[in-house]
Amino acid sequence: MKTAIIATHNAGKAKEFKAILEPKGFTVKTLADIGFTEEIEETGHTFEENAIIKAEAIQAKAGEMVIADDSGLSIDYLGGKPGVYSARYAGEHKDDAENVEKVLSELRGIEKEDRTARFRCALAVSIPGKETKTVEGSVEGFIAEEPIGENGFGYDPIFIVKDKDQTMAELSPEEKNKISHRAVALQKLSSLLDANE
Repeated sequence: MKTAIIATHNAGKAKEFKAILEPKGFTVKTLADIGFTEEIEETGHTFEENAIIKAEAIQAKAGEMVIADDSGLSIDYLGGKPGVYSARYAGEHKDDAENVEKVLSELRGIEKEDRTARFRCALAVSIPGKETKTVEGSVEGFIAEEPIGENGFGYDPIFIVKDKDQTMAELSPEEKNKISHRAVALQKLSSLLDANE
């Protein structure tokens, strides 16, 4: 069995990686599984830079393949915000409900055609002795006027998927795993991993 360490403590995120990597014969471990508790400062200005910083820092300590992601929401009306600050948009304490409320308050009264947004995800793969590789995925949509749906996490309840007329939080985990920004990036990642056999 090949091991892939996912650079996260987020159970929701780990589940998405497992759904895609385990069928490929990977044992998926999280930072909690390997006892990694250090805070890595994400000083990058892009999702890609932050993903590389995380993957390389953890791989240097763990000595095994590490996959790190940095992802978030970019809203056109807000000039691409919250962007790399998605997780801590309403403050350093990283509260999903407060982040959602902040976005909704900033878009109050804005028409649907001006609420365009996309979820973006950059994945970095750091393998001992090899150059770090990255892939990106995105999914287009709009920001809803209020949270709808029970599934998912983060901004999922206010992100209406283009062509679906449902928020990410209304989709089943199976549907989300087919179309999400992370799913798109993971599909690209799987080709990259196959090339690294």
